[in-house]
Amino acid sequence: QFATRVVSCRAAELRPDGGGEPVRGFQVVLEDTILFPEGGGQPDDRGLIGDVPVLRVTRRGPEAVHFVQAALEPGAEVLLSLDWERRFDHMQQHSGQHLITAVAERMFGFKTTSWELGRQRSVIELDTPSMTTEQMEALERSVNEKIRERVPVMVRELAADDPEMETVRSRGLPDDHVGPVRVVDIEGIDSNMCCGTHVSNLSDLQVIKLLGTEKGKKNKTNLVFLAGNRVLKSVEQSHSTEKALTSLLKNGPGEHVEAVRRLQSSVKLLQKNNLNLLRDIAVLIARDFKSKPVQSQLFVLHRKEGDSEFMNIIANEIGTEETLLFLTVGDEKEAGLFLLAGPVEAIENLGPRVAELLGGKGAGKRGRFQGKATKMSQRGEVQALLQEFISHRSPDA
Repeated sequence: QFATRVVSCRAAELRPDGGGEPVRGFQVVLEDTILFPEGGGQPDDRGLIGDVPVLRVTRRGPEAVHFVQAALEPGAEVLLSLDWERRFDHMQQHSGQHLITAVAERMFGFKTTSWELGRQRSVIELDTPSMTTEQMEALERSVNEKIRERVPVMVRELAADDPEMETVRSRGLPDDHVGPVRVVDIEGIDSNMCCGTHVSNLSDLQVIKLLGTEKGKKNKTNLVFLAGNRVLKSVEQSHSTEKALTSLLKNGPGEHVEAVRRLQSSVKLLQKNNLNLLRDIAVLIARDFKSKPVQSQLFVLHRKEGDSEFMNIIANEIGTEETLLFLTVGDEKEAGLFLLAGPVEAIENLGPRVAELLGGKGAGKRGRFQGKATKMSQRGEVQALLQEFISHRSPDA
């Protein structure tokens, strides 16, 4: 907590990270703050001004701007409270990034070009087209050795023209920077220009886990990692998943992968058999229709199980020179697929109207119009439309 005073408060809007309607509120500047404004790859802090939640902290020149939804009186004394759990998580990830960056460059010459502190995991962009599994394992061993050595982490301030600045790792200062430059030192390992929040000793990181690499921008590799409490949470989630799989698969964790492979194989075989049966049913349905002494001009069929191939087999078997076919598959109360087949001119006329009635979209060519439907319950209306169309056709047609 930190006691301070309100300097200014003005009406403003905040656009949520996930999009949506802007939130109305106020931008508050304090005499001083313990809440970190977003920057340097690190998200902002959260907390309270009195009992008013701070929803965002941004930097405006030398000022930290706090977004809140209640107005605060300029000149009023306030107690600022920090969300320590969020802060400490960010400290662990950010110091972890500095350590990984320094050791990766020292061991392999891989320079860090950017990084992102994510909500679940963090990513370091390395200036290398690839990184081997052996290199990643060696890097993970080395950074965790440094954590066990309990190396101190210190902060110092230097003038921008100080000769020592030549020895400091940096990606450059912001254009609007004024005053001294903040440098974060990991004793004997790294010296880095940084505005972010950090642990005071590498032992506070607990452990670092490198999750793997992903292809980055041109000739870059993204290294994904977790530090500190995030590793513990990940282990807890993995253990919960393992317990659930053990219960479902009725075997031990070491057999889970093989059990899932067997299940996948069984499912593929069942799907293949199901498709074959559907094809056979489609042929039988068509032959049954054609075997009747008097052929109807309209054939309508709905089946919950089926796909586009099922409908097209029926249309192929029946033939569409004389008969108008309206076929649908899917849940009658939800979405599904439809096929309208028949004489070319009739389908060109009816296809878009059927799609509209079914609340769907489709396309047609050579006497067939098919697509997706969102209102399968409207099938009755479509059937009525088709029946009316047939009754108005001339005998010659």
